[in-house]
Parts: sequence; C-alpha cells; structure tokens
Amino acid sequence: MALKPTIYKLNLDLADSDKHHYQSYQLTLAQHPSETAERMVVRILAFALNADERLAFTKGISTAEEPDLWLKEDHGAIALWVEVGQPKADRLRKAVNQAAAVKLYAFGKTADTWWGIESKDMPQSEKLTIARFPWADIEQLAKNLDRNIRWSISIAGGELYVDTGQGVVHVQMGNFSGA
Repeated sequence: MALKPTIYKLNLDLADSDKHHYQSYQLTLAQHPSETAERMVVRILAFALNADERLAFTKGISTAEEPDLWLKEDHGAIALWVEVGQPKADRLRKAVNQAAAVKLYAFGKTADTWWGIESKDMPQSEKLTIARFPWADIEQLAKNLDRNIRWSISIAGGELYVDTGQGVVHVQMGNFSGA
C-alpha cells in the first residue's frame, strides 16, 4: 500500500517591501512521504519570494513533468517555473525551454558538492535565476513544524525575516560562485 502525503495548513502573512506586495494567504500543502521537512520549508519560502494569486504548488516531487511551484498564464503558458533542491542540469534546461522564467532555490548540506558537479552543464539563459538558502536557517525553520503553520514573513533587501511564533529566523539568501 502506498503511503499518503501529510497535509499541512499554512496561514502566511506576507510583507514584501521589495515588491510592495502585502497579503495574507491560506494555503494547503501536501508533503510527499519522501519529502523532508526542510524541503517543504524551502517550498514555503519560494512561495513567499514569488507570491502571486496565480502561483500554485504542484504535484512537485511526485511527478517529473511539473516543478515545485508554477505560475501559469490564463492561456496555459508557464510564466514561472520554480524548482527547489539540487536538480540535474537537464531538468533546468527542460524548464528553460518551457517557461518564460525559471527560478531555482538550492539548499542542503551537499549544495556545494552538487554545484561543483552540475554547474558546468547548467543552461546559460537569462531566464534562469539560481539562489541558495543557508542550510542552518532551513534546519532551524524545519524544527518545529506542525500541521497548522502560522508564519509571518517580511522581505526587505532580498532578505527574509520569518516569524514562526516561536521566534524570528533571519534568512539571508546567497548564490554559488559563478552563478
């Protein structure tokens, strides 16, 4: 018997002063049985960084044909393809060919090793943006997740301040050298 996803309810208050976007979101997230809490945290942060009424979580990890999040135009074209983790360069090449913009949010203890292997094969496209989250910050945010998440995220100067109700975590995104 296949394991079922764990369902989380997310109440997100977002204040993005960089984009002048201030809104509350009530979202439902499905955590695939093979997905870690850290990966789910990165999906939430990616949503916050790209928030839009049309941005949607997809089947993600359970299907190779979809990203973790995407924003589709009314006519079905993919305006934004969002990946999280450490995908193969071929996956990003496919994304660049299908979407108007592609964003990758890398994270993990092995992110530098992954970058060392994959960077030479990454598509060279202005459509592709790559950023990375510090592993320690992601671990800290993942520690106390419960099925009903209530976060307030403020974004200023490209930095995130995540109030989990148990404290504020300052997340300062970075890049890989050469990215």
